[in-house]
Amino acid sequence: MTAPKKLFVKTYGCQMNVYDSERMAEALAPQGYEQTEVAAEADMILLNTCHIREKAAEKVYSELGRLKALKVDKPDLKIGVAGCVAQAEGEEIMRRQPAVDLVVGPQSYHRLPQMEAKLRDGRKALDTDFPAEDKFDTLRTRPKGRRAPAAFLTVQEGCDKFCAFCVVPYTRGAETSRPVSRILEEARDLVDRGVREITLLGQNVNAYHGTGPDGREWSLAQLIWALNEIDGLARIRFTTSHPNDMSDDLIEAHGSCKKLMPYLHLPVQSGSDRILKRMNRSHTAESYLRLIERIRAARPDIVLSGDFIVGFPEETEADFQATLDLIDAVGYGYAYSFKYSTRPGTPAAERALVDPAVADERLQRIQALITRHQTAVQEAMVGREVNVLVEKPGRAPGQMLGKSDHLHAVHIEQSSAQVGDLVPVRITQSKRNSLAAVTIR
Repeated sequence: MTAPKKLFVKTYGCQMNVYDSERMAEALAPQGYEQTEVAAEADMILLNTCHIREKAAEKVYSELGRLKALKVDKPDLKIGVAGCVAQAEGEEIMRRQPAVDLVVGPQSYHRLPQMEAKLRDGRKALDTDFPAEDKFDTLRTRPKGRRAPAAFLTVQEGCDKFCAFCVVPYTRGAETSRPVSRILEEARDLVDRGVREITLLGQNVNAYHGTGPDGREWSLAQLIWALNEIDGLARIRFTTSHPNDMSDDLIEAHGSCKKLMPYLHLPVQSGSDRILKRMNRSHTAESYLRLIERIRAARPDIVLSGDFIVGFPEETEADFQATLDLIDAVGYGYAYSFKYSTRPGTPAAERALVDPAVADERLQRIQALITRHQTAVQEAMVGREVNVLVEKPGRAPGQMLGKSDHLHAVHIEQSSAQVGDLVPVRITQSKRNSLAAVTIR
């Protein structure tokens, strides 16, 4: 028998890239590839890249510079670049780094088997198209076997919002939604293999409008209610959302759908109406706060998270203070903050930058405030009873680690629970980035 070839995948960025990396590995499995965690063992290396963070492309080129040394001792090693940097840079990647054999965009990775055949013939392979065929339909068959208790499931891709700072509409394309039947089929398959929690993914997931079995477009709330009917599925989450697409039925689902968890990631980016307009965000700080009030009225115990960009072009101290005020008003349980960095080709790239030292100082201030709120939310959990989905053993003997309903990392002390169990616990302590708990029955 021919020995299996080894595939090493390094994933950058968001949960959607984690999902995509998994599907790429599945696409190459029929070609004889099995995954390895050691790059030096690999016959093929794929970098699944993200273009959101600062200097993303340069970081990829630096990594490629390190990886090309592996070809000295292993000349048949194939190196590929996938994801959003691949889509944005295309053939330029091969020009700048000749060690690269394959470049594939996020909408074309279902064509990896054909591309790998080119590599075997000694040719290089490039595909950054937005093909007409459904990549998810092409990859419907998944290898069998047990899964971790929590899984991601992409339901929507692309974005039509064109925020001034964002490359997603250019690298992932226009908003598209998968048909309801395909999503339910994949969800049932995941549950059959041990998954108890599914997080629905999309660049703008609450804009979901896939075709339902009745031939009409379904909203994300309708999809969630359909998933709610799957026996064995205990939890449903979704990310990432846009405030303008937080519909009435989705807010209502947070209050009445028991499997939809009390956690919501709802990025606002700034608390300044002037900056929001310059970002092309099409909502205001006031409309966002009123939306939060409605969500909390539907689900009072919900934990909220958000995203913030600091030092956006032309941001003044007054603009930044408005962002701090909004954070205080919301009281986020989690939040992610980033210093603005230019994305070539986006409208904001042509604007005057805030002094880097000022942006750095603002980033430190906003992160300190976010940490205070996160700590307060975690401390308020002490004494409460919640459910934890056990994901793996902890470091201490008898300790198990999992996620609470509110997405907090929880260490259960002296637990007999097994991976995949949904365990009722009482929170006993708040730590820096996690909670401690004991089982209550």
